[in-house]
Amino acid sequence: MAHLVLCKPTELYNILNQSTVFSRLAEPNYLCLLDARSKREYNESHIVTARRAKQDKDENFLLPESVELECVRYCVVYDGNTSSLNETGPAIKCARVMAQVCRYTVLVLEGGYERFSAYYHFFRSQKVFWMPQEIEEFLSYPIEILPGLLYLGDQRQANDRHIQKDLKIKAQINVSLDPDKSLSSAVHNELHIPVMDSCESDLFQFFSRACEFIDMYMGPNSAVLVFSKLGISRSSTVVIAYLIYCKQYSLKEAWTHILKCKPNMRPNRGFVKQLSDWENRILGEQRTDIADPHY
Repeated sequence: MAHLVLCKPTELYNILNQSTVFSRLAEPNYLCLLDARSKREYNESHIVTARRAKQDKDENFLLPESVELECVRYCVVYDGNTSSLNETGPAIKCARVMAQVCRYTVLVLEGGYERFSAYYHFFRSQKVFWMPQEIEEFLSYPIEILPGLLYLGDQRQANDRHIQKDLKIKAQINVSLDPDKSLSSAVHNELHIPVMDSCESDLFQFFSRACEFIDMYMGPNSAVLVFSKLGISRSSTVVIAYLIYCKQYSLKEAWTHILKCKPNMRPNRGFVKQLSDWENRILGEQRTDIADPHY
């Protein structure tokens, strides 16, 4: 039997926005998102791709049909506003039923639909049925590193006017050789860091400038997006460097945080060495052993 754990809104946001070539939502065993509210509330509006949790005539929650829960990586349940595992609302009741067959931890959305939709109103939906092609073509948003403040993304997301508006992105750091911006971009504050994704590229020389740029534009109703072509190596390196600088995280702590937000992030070995040197400069000592295969 699986355990129940509260899931913060930013965690669910990042789960929904994982992608490679296609959205990970297209993988049948990736996410089962269940809305435990009433049918009326669900029909009015729910979180995108959520299915309504069904009940029998005695109001006992039923396992979702055509879902192999024992194989699903993320099972997330929500109701209106559950904020504690000690509550006895529909989300907890539903999650306990799911936990009987799930292999992984069952997540209960903290604050429920009310809090999530307040943070991410653009992920509200009335759509009930999704075709496989629609799921594959689901356009992901940038990954949220610091809630409402700092995002990590790719080139497509950086040039999407809707994303810029929804996330209140007022500045961007472009970590790629290509300086060109799409005509659809509404962001005028941009720092261009022209480096290749190569072990020989010197990204270290730009760390201080990038951190100062983020500090300059990040604040209430003003977020910063750091992006590269795919959002995997160069941009994640800059974001890790910022966490070391801003939060005084060790390289290991910053790495763990970014990996939790974006599991496919992967700075190349040259960038890892430069991050180790940056850790030494900012913290005054080398706290992380990068010889560990983890890096």
